[in-house]
Amino acid sequence: MLQSKTRWQVAAADEDVVDQLINELHITPLVAKLLANRGLRTPEAARSFLLINEQDFHDPFLLKGMDLAVDRIKEAIHNKEKIRIFGDYDADGVSSTTVLMETLQMMGANVEFYIPNRFTEGYGPNEAAFRLAAQNDVRLLITVDTGISALNEAKLARELGMDYIVTDHHEPGPELPDALAIIHPKLEGNTYPFKDLAGVGVAFKLAHALLGYVPEKMLEIAAIGTIADLVPLYGENRLIAAKGISMLRKTSRPGILALIKKAGLQQQALDEESVGFSMAPRINAAGRLDTADPAVELLMAQDMHTAEMLAAEIDALNKERQEIVAEISEAAIKEVEANFPLSENSVIVVGKEGWNAGVIGIVASRLVERFYRPTIVLSYDPVKGLAKGSARSIAGFDLYKNLSECRDILPHFGGHPMAAGMTLKIEDVGQLRERLHALANEQLTAEDFIPVTKLDGVTSIQDISVKTIEEMAMLAPFGMNNPKPKILVEEAAVASIRKIGSNQNHLKLQLGDSNASLDGVGFGIGHLYEQISPISTISVVGELSINEWNNMRKPQIFVQDVAVTHWQLFDYRGIDRVQHWLPNVPADNARIIVFSKESLNRFPFLNENRNVTHIKNIAEAENIEVNGKSIVLLDMPGSKEILEAVFKNKQPARIYTHFYQQQEHFFSTLPTREHFKWFYSYLAKKGPVDIKRDGNDIAKYRGWSRDTIDFISKVFFELDFVTIDNGLMRLNKNTDKRDLSDAPSFKRKQQQIELDKELLYSSYAQLFEWFDHLVREVPSLEEETAQWT
Repeated sequence: MLQSKTRWQVAAADEDVVDQLINELHITPLVAKLLANRGLRTPEAARSFLLINEQDFHDPFLLKGMDLAVDRIKEAIHNKEKIRIFGDYDADGVSSTTVLMETLQMMGANVEFYIPNRFTEGYGPNEAAFRLAAQNDVRLLITVDTGISALNEAKLARELGMDYIVTDHHEPGPELPDALAIIHPKLEGNTYPFKDLAGVGVAFKLAHALLGYVPEKMLEIAAIGTIADLVPLYGENRLIAAKGISMLRKTSRPGILALIKKAGLQQQALDEESVGFSMAPRINAAGRLDTADPAVELLMAQDMHTAEMLAAEIDALNKERQEIVAEISEAAIKEVEANFPLSENSVIVVGKEGWNAGVIGIVASRLVERFYRPTIVLSYDPVKGLAKGSARSIAGFDLYKNLSECRDILPHFGGHPMAAGMTLKIEDVGQLRERLHALANEQLTAEDFIPVTKLDGVTSIQDISVKTIEEMAMLAPFGMNNPKPKILVEEAAVASIRKIGSNQNHLKLQLGDSNASLDGVGFGIGHLYEQISPISTISVVGELSINEWNNMRKPQIFVQDVAVTHWQLFDYRGIDRVQHWLPNVPADNARIIVFSKESLNRFPFLNENRNVTHIKNIAEAENIEVNGKSIVLLDMPGSKEILEAVFKNKQPARIYTHFYQQQEHFFSTLPTREHFKWFYSYLAKKGPVDIKRDGNDIAKYRGWSRDTIDFISKVFFELDFVTIDNGLMRLNKNTDKRDLSDAPSFKRKQQQIELDKELLYSSYAQLFEWFDHLVREVPSLEEETAQWT
């Protein structure tokens, strides 16, 4: 067996819905399942989803407060009042700031932007920034991607004589800021049809309302912020992302062109992954390490020279950010392993002075990947006595809801169910850890701490084709709530498997048979090569793609996880270097069996191994725990019966055969009846024979080994044909006729030779069958994979 590293949860599609989608949309079964699993249960809904570029944007005035905001902004433009846009320092905030800045500039506004410094000001609106705005004669202050939790700052804006408009998408608290207008899709009483806009989505709706038309040229900016902020990519978010990616592929905006070039991307091939993993991290890097202003200036740049300079600046910041993340992640992992054992910490809360507050969110994500616990990473400022933190969560633990239970020690916090930011006193960190740990223990079970992989369906290799994969691309752009499809291929034969890569850390395999095959690549899972036996059937989870090579197009799967649901045989017979292959055996469930004490002398390093068991008789063999274990048979058993007793009606996960023995019985001579007949006649003719003295001469005369003489002598003695007194052998007279097989030594020799033949010199397939008939029948795949459905 091979346990998958995550829990597989397969979405169960309604077959009637799938059949209807297949028949009416003329799509492949797999794509029909994907649509049904995304809640698109009618042909109309599915067609609308697939033809996303034909959809329209909602009326922005359906957003509560939009009319008030538009009227006040237009009034400010008309009166030449100074307007300041207050943004956030992440990619969503930078995009939001850019969209609204360009919109107001197009309308002739006297407008400027302000993004707080993460390190000196912290997250969100702050008193100093608002007082500075008032001193600069700002009459209208508009937040983008922030502000919904800034209650005191809203009151201050009113006191300072500034009108204040909040546009945000973060979770609203029980009390809202006292603002002229709040534009937020999740406000109570809001009739807007789509609730999950990113911050830039809200800014885009405001731009739409101000201009009176959809600002198509802003979509490429809106797409960056929407994809970067990991909001659900369905509904209007998907429309923004899809149309925005199309705009990005043909943009002439200098800042984006410079960013594409610096990231080493191909403009015509841009997709959501290019944006999310290459462009957005560079935009984010500016605000993570310094001020976010260069990122806004890059997106708004009017000439290539300026754009290229700014792109180079933030690219350098991104490289520095990567180095800092690696350093802090390593330190944080050591901190968890040393001081916060997972058995005692359902939520990880770690912090240290000097950790860069700009990257701790990324570090929190790394710790979630490593330990799969809700995680908060904090940067301590001992001068101010404050800890600034970022949090990431796992399924089943709503960060915003649970942090809300700790409001009394969190003067500033905000976010979503899966991500949040906060500031608190350093002295309160221990209390926060304890309270979140208690809340997690009430809400999470042991199973919740096993990562989950949500799968879109189970498919056979026969159903995977280039056409299917091309149709799947119509579901793009992929993201939150519309993930890139992951599928399960069950119980596939392995036609070939090998390690690849300079460090041999990747896996290359071919699944299937002559009727249908599927190529697979598993990056970073090369270590599984030693965990998959030659004739295993495997179940794999991964993403499908088309491999183009030499003008040929073939389906392939990027393998992310593997499971084997039946017991496996690993054959190490004849491979002497036990120390080299023994580490391939999973240490957590290994059981190393030796039948001879001499084997422990032969392999002295095993004497300190707690997993070694010396079996001396059948009773011990029957009682050994085998079920679910990886059993190593280090040496040859004394008999077939003792080996059968180890496995009879039991279910090991794996069997590793080495079968070391000092003497190979199969290739030693079993004397024939002619051997016995001649030696008997020799004794009858010569009389008493001194075996000790003359044994070697007799063997040499006959061309036999001395072992043959000794063996025949022992058999004769056991059959009472002779007596042996101090090496002197003489025949017994009047002895009853007996068969050679009546002698225990002869019988044992026969059995040992047969056992060698069956265990040592059989083929892999024969050995597998020998064990397979002993072990209990493995549960059906349906039972074994019940957890996946």
